[in-house]
Amino acid sequence: MTSVDAPTHDELVATMTGGMATSSPADFGGSDLLRPDGRPRPNFRAALRKIDNTRNAGTVLSLAVASVFIVWLVAQIGTWWAVALAIVPMGMVQTRMYILSHEAAHRLLFSNRTANDVIGINILGWLPLGTGTHHYRRGHANHHRDEFGPNEPDFLLYSFYPIVKASFRRKLRRDATGVSAYRLLKPRFTGLTMAEYRSLSMRFFAGQVVVFALFVLGGQPLLYPLLWVLPYLTYYQVQNRLRSVAEHGGMTRSSDRRMTTHHVEQHWLPGLFITPYGVGYHLAHHVDSGVPFRNLPTLHRALLDAGYLDGVTVWPNYRSLWKALVQPSS
Repeated sequence: MTSVDAPTHDELVATMTGGMATSSPADFGGSDLLRPDGRPRPNFRAALRKIDNTRNAGTVLSLAVASVFIVWLVAQIGTWWAVALAIVPMGMVQTRMYILSHEAAHRLLFSNRTANDVIGINILGWLPLGTGTHHYRRGHANHHRDEFGPNEPDFLLYSFYPIVKASFRRKLRRDATGVSAYRLLKPRFTGLTMAEYRSLSMRFFAGQVVVFALFVLGGQPLLYPLLWVLPYLTYYQVQNRLRSVAEHGGMTRSSDRRMTTHHVEQHWLPGLFITPYGVGYHLAHHVDSGVPFRNLPTLHRALLDAGYLDGVTVWPNYRSLWKALVQPSS
């Protein structure tokens, strides 16, 4: 038999990515505020990298209050339709917890390293069906270091776009029906039987024991699977895919962030449901991943004013980008 060499990573990049990277960014020579690669110059960078600890603490506290209020309100109404209507709001809370955990992974939630990691990684990255460890931080660092590179953790998630409409619908259907979440959570169960993964799995289940205990203390143990697990199995998975492909779907490996990351104009409605806390300013985030979320709009405006986005496809809204990410079924 004739052996077939596995494709190199460069070959994978050439055949699996770039379907949406059709823009031709103009040459950018920098500005008073920005370097030629778009990164802020030292004085501007220092201003951008200031973390608002007080407001961030209020944001974290508001999520705790919101989750308790949703459970309390559903319990007061006591009907099936109240549970159904609460799935999206609780999913929105979980989305925000994960995004703040992402902020903490960049060490940007709190300026105090211990507070940042304990609150952002160990709590916000643990209770909403996570492990609360630094594994995500390590993988995510590879994502920022070299988008679509050989260590990109989400290479397949962003590849092959645009895809046919039927395929995209199947992906969203799997997200909405818990199939995608099952694939993510299955290793936590199988990890219990594997020595090298057992501690990680046990930590995951310990987090859910804590959450369940809180529901029990509130007198609503039956609402745990309905208002904590179900939102993650459904709403969270759908919005996460929609946001992820809008960030990098179909882009390609490049030292120019304008070729690796989409930019979508931000509006309040998607900001409410899928891109809270400035996470929609994703091109600015990849230009300088050390800028806290509250300052990303300022960096984006500087990039826009300086001409960094000249020649780049700037999507006017998410609907237009999602429409471009799919093509009619053949």
